Amino acid sequence: MIQVPKIGEQLSKEHLDFLSAVAKSCRGTIIKMLKQSQSGHPGGSLSTIDYLSTLYSFIISQTGEKVVVSNGHISPAVYSILAECGYIPKQEVIDTFRQVGSIFEGHVTRHVKGIEYGTGPLGIGVSVASSFALAEKMNNSDNMVFGVMGDGEAQEGQVYEMMQFANKYKLSNYVLFVDYNRVQLTDSLDKIMPINIGAHFLAAGWEVLEIDGHNYDQIWDAIGKSYNSDKPVLILGKTIMGKGVSFMEETGSNFQSTWHGNAPGPEEADKAIEELQLSNNEKQLSETLKDIIKWKPSETVFPPLLSKVEIDAGEPVLYEPEKLTDNRSAYGAALLDMAKRNKNVVACSADLSGSVKTAGVESEKPNQHIEVGICEQQMVSLAGGLSLSGFVPFASTFGAFMSSRAKDQARVNDINYTNVKMVSTHCGLSVGEDGPTHQAIDDMSSFLGMFNTMVIEPADPNQCDRIIRYAASHYGNFYIRMGRHKYPVVTKDDGTPFYGTDYVYEYGKTDVVRKGSDLTIVASGALVGEAVKAVDELKQEDPELSLEVIAASSIKKFDQTVFNSIEKTGKVITAEDHNGIAGLHSQLAKSLIKEGINPSVYESVSVKEYQLSGKAPDLYEKTGLSSNGIKKLCHQILQK
Repeated sequence: MIQVPKIGEQLSKEHLDFLSAVAKSCRGTIIKMLKQSQSGHPGGSLSTIDYLSTLYSFIISQTGEKVVVSNGHISPAVYSILAECGYIPKQEVIDTFRQVGSIFEGHVTRHVKGIEYGTGPLGIGVSVASSFALAEKMNNSDNMVFGVMGDGEAQEGQVYEMMQFANKYKLSNYVLFVDYNRVQLTDSLDKIMPINIGAHFLAAGWEVLEIDGHNYDQIWDAIGKSYNSDKPVLILGKTIMGKGVSFMEETGSNFQSTWHGNAPGPEEADKAIEELQLSNNEKQLSETLKDIIKWKPSETVFPPLLSKVEIDAGEPVLYEPEKLTDNRSAYGAALLDMAKRNKNVVACSADLSGSVKTAGVESEKPNQHIEVGICEQQMVSLAGGLSLSGFVPFASTFGAFMSSRAKDQARVNDINYTNVKMVSTHCGLSVGEDGPTHQAIDDMSSFLGMFNTMVIEPADPNQCDRIIRYAASHYGNFYIRMGRHKYPVVTKDDGTPFYGTDYVYEYGKTDVVRKGSDLTIVASGALVGEAVKAVDELKQEDPELSLEVIAASSIKKFDQTVFNSIEKTGKVITAEDHNGIAGLHSQLAKSLIKEGINPSVYESVSVKEYQLSGKAPDLYEKTGLSSNGIKKLCHQILQK
């Protein structure tokens, strides 16, 4: 049985022959997968497999340290080495790759044992790898974390966000391999976008090691050096696209993209398989890999959405009606309370800790506050990785940035069943003077199509407090939006807080804040208070009026309470600080159709066009979102 070399030890001829046999066997598996599927990416898979064979044979199979392959399209390479290690069934991979019903998807996925995070859109995986490295540091672990990326991938802006972050947090346990074959999807790297990858990483404070990516001695030496570095390490591996298959290697050597994303036809595949036939000695050598395995991955567990998380959520805080405050302050207070109670509750901010109110955690629990700078994409991917490392991350920025700049990252987190709490402040016209670029009036719609992300908007600071604690203690991704301005605590008829200490939040629950029978006002966020004020004033004007106010905290889920109210009154006004095209108004309409409820009146108080700068109350008045606007619409409906 071959002996696993120690870190820093020179490889023997036996080691070199062994690695060559493992990589050759993997190359054969890659081609067989692609022959069956007639779909996939052979070029990068073949150029990266020498590095992956070395890494998995001598490191991962021994320690189980984490690997994130950011260029997820080289899944044939990843699946092949996992199969070579005996972690997944080789023949099943070959027979079902990219087929309906198979877990062996076209891009690496967490459904496969040994895959820590599923990737596809380029740039995301390197950020997730950095989060795993940070998590190891935060847990006082000596474990290394390994990332793999393509060279064209370095054109993605998120890669630059990550490289600065890794330098700031001194992630000396992070080793990133770049498959520098100098070919990307449509042409050579030089023709599409020339880039000096090593220089960029060097300027960002990384140690950069340039090697021949097909030379096992150099690969092993570079890995060894990374263990002794006090910086994050980039291994720039010069490779040849399609390495190991003569007709693919020929075009790869000329920097042609022929085999980047084109599977070989059956005859071409057979020719390649013939080239990759193992000798008896090579077969014996490759099979010894299973004999030296010390670590085996376990099946990935996907906790059910909204299942309980073991966490001390603390006790709810009561905000009295006499004092105006904002939801973001209530958020910051609840987050700090939970951070004090739980070491794994962390806050992530993108240069906005004072605005999004994570500054309390930053001041009192600095080791649980992660400042990423103006790098929203890095922040959301970072939060995804942290959540898979046992942390409960709250990632906060303005709604306009979370829902647009970091939407792709949130979507990939959603696909990975992560446990990220995205809290956006400064949403809607509530942001006021910052103007239309910052007035997030379409942010809720960014998350409506995500199956594993809950969408919530609290009505006041008391409900916000309960919602934040609920999100922390229940599994799944959350998008929680709130405005900037201060507005009143929602009260009962007797003037006491509606969301008192006895109130228990449930996702999708709607609340009857005022009872009535003539008209239903379904409101969300700050407009719950505006609707209550409007109804109270209308009743003072005419005690015979009977108007019902329903507070809806989520636009993705409605309960029977709101349906019963609308069936009773037959008339509806929806009220939201958001556009109605893809917000409360449209979402409730779809639910009513599904329930077979057809109100005679269905009107909207919402943002109907972009607004310029102004104070929030003034903008509410101008656009009809204020209590006066709601009263006016009520009069119009009831007088018909």
